[in-house]
Amino acid sequence: MEEKKFDLNSIIGFVLIFGILIWIMYQNQPSDKELAAEKAKKELVIKEAKAKEAGAKMITTATVGGVVAGDSTQLAQLEKTLGNFAYSATLPSAKEGFTTIENEFVKLRVANKGGYIVEATLKNFEKFKKGSGQLVELIKDNNANLNLQLLTSDNRTLNTKDLFFEPTVTKVGADQILSMKLKAGVNEFLEYKYILKPNDYMVGFDIRSQGLNKVLNTTKPLDLEWNLKTYRTEKSIAYEDRYTLLNFEYGDEKFDYVGDGKDKEETPENVKFIAFKQHFFSTILLTDTPFAKSSLKSNKLVVDEKVDTTYIKQFKANVPLAFTNGEVDYKMSWYFGPSDYKTLKGYDKNLEKIIPLGWGIFGWINKFVFIPLFGFLSSYIAYGIAIIIFTIIVKIAMSPITYKSFLSQAKMKVLRPEITELGEKFKKDPMKKQQETMKLYNKAGVNPMAGCIPALIQLPFMYASFQFFPSAFELRQKSFLWADDLSSFDQVAKLPFHVPMYGDHISLFPILAAIAIFFYMKMTSGDQQMAAPQQEGMPDMAKMMKYMIYISPIMMLIFFNSYGAGLSLYNFISNLITIGIMFVIKNYIVDSDKIHAQIQENKLKEPKKQGKFQKKLQEVMEQAEAQKAKDKKK
Repeated sequence: MEEKKFDLNSIIGFVLIFGILIWIMYQNQPSDKELAAEKAKKELVIKEAKAKEAGAKMITTATVGGVVAGDSTQLAQLEKTLGNFAYSATLPSAKEGFTTIENEFVKLRVANKGGYIVEATLKNFEKFKKGSGQLVELIKDNNANLNLQLLTSDNRTLNTKDLFFEPTVTKVGADQILSMKLKAGVNEFLEYKYILKPNDYMVGFDIRSQGLNKVLNTTKPLDLEWNLKTYRTEKSIAYEDRYTLLNFEYGDEKFDYVGDGKDKEETPENVKFIAFKQHFFSTILLTDTPFAKSSLKSNKLVVDEKVDTTYIKQFKANVPLAFTNGEVDYKMSWYFGPSDYKTLKGYDKNLEKIIPLGWGIFGWINKFVFIPLFGFLSSYIAYGIAIIIFTIIVKIAMSPITYKSFLSQAKMKVLRPEITELGEKFKKDPMKKQQETMKLYNKAGVNPMAGCIPALIQLPFMYASFQFFPSAFELRQKSFLWADDLSSFDQVAKLPFHVPMYGDHISLFPILAAIAIFFYMKMTSGDQQMAAPQQEGMPDMAKMMKYMIYISPIMMLIFFNSYGAGLSLYNFISNLITIGIMFVIKNYIVDSDKIHAQIQENKLKEPKKQGKFQKKLQEVMEQAEAQKAKDKKK
């Protein structure tokens, strides 16, 4: 085999070939002028590609029948799908775009596609807690939509939420007016008009059509669909869920709400407003022309509070918009703002009815006593102090009733030995015992019902407070002592586990209120037992009261742990004041010896004329006694 040797000629050949290649590359390198021309050519290609892409979304050229048309094939396809409303797809606005209008209170963002509000932000309120930096957003991220179902004269069914509207913003004085038009021609359109005034939560909203009497099938009304999934805005999910409801006014100023729970529905007629009410904020649709019919649905979204933390309720409303002379014309309004009684009442449209103040006398107490009084106090002093002073005023106003109740108990306590004696004397004859007892009451001038009536008078005020404080918007995110929000629970400790019915935290004000209730009941139960001797055949009230002393505080701890701190503070102060009033009455006002002497003096006088109730009771007893004697003879 021949040995390989170093070949100098081969090396020289490779070098020459490499040099020739370098010279050829250098000679073929483009000049600066050529490079500039090539760059311009590439930019032109890119520009043409973009123009072609834009042209796919926006068909423009010469006019055909009033519709701007360029690509006849694409235009024909649009007309095949959209009919006359193909015109709207050929306008420059036929693209994903938004228009924003705002004032000092609200910021609204309206989409070209669908023409409805896709963002509604309240500029002066934060969600969850003060200082969170997160503004309350009632509408965002597709949690709401508004749609009109259009039935055309050529048997098409179109949805406005899928079509492009043309926006135009104008100003009339300080008012901003946003016109969103879904066009079927130059002067043929469906319009949503939004009118936003300065310093206002109310937004004018008109829906009208022009020149569509031949485009739309006007034999049937347009179906307006409005949906909203309410975002959570408060600290307590359970509390917010409890007060989030779909309310409505219908007929002759009648008011109602859709039931709370899964898939609830109501179908009221002649509806004047529909309120998607959250605990402290509301989205309301009002109309000058009542909706003849409606389908209103509510669905509870919170199943597990540890998982379902974003949305609270799903609300849906479906109402018809009737045609008049071939066109639709509805003057309406949107309200995006706080669920505040004073703010809503200021619009004079019965919107304050959505605030749950209680029915009948409870609502009257809240409207004419609690709201004006607390509003006056809170306008001058801090809210926590206002609650305390408010409670003191209410309890002092109730003190004469408390005195009457305690005085009645004291009289019954004085008579207890004689009542016991009658019980022993007529042990075998319960009916006779009752008759003699009533005679003793009448002779002594004591009304056994006198202790119950004052307590019944106080009940409406107590119930009214349970309605007032959870609905008091002014308490939202107002702090007092350790509570950073009087409208929510005052958490002082977080539990590493969840206790059924109680929660995963410890609130302090309910604990204080429970302690106050315990001592109040401990203080009064003895007198009540002494005042009300055991009646044969009746439940043992002494034993029941003994249990209630412990049951009531436990119930307070369990149910109020997730309630607003303002209500727990009110109950704590209320019971403290009641304990103080009872102590003063018992030790410094009511004298048992004087009461005893007065009763003995009354016995010597002519018995007072029996009241209607006592007289009726006496007659019933006598009839029963006579029937008993008659039965024995048989």
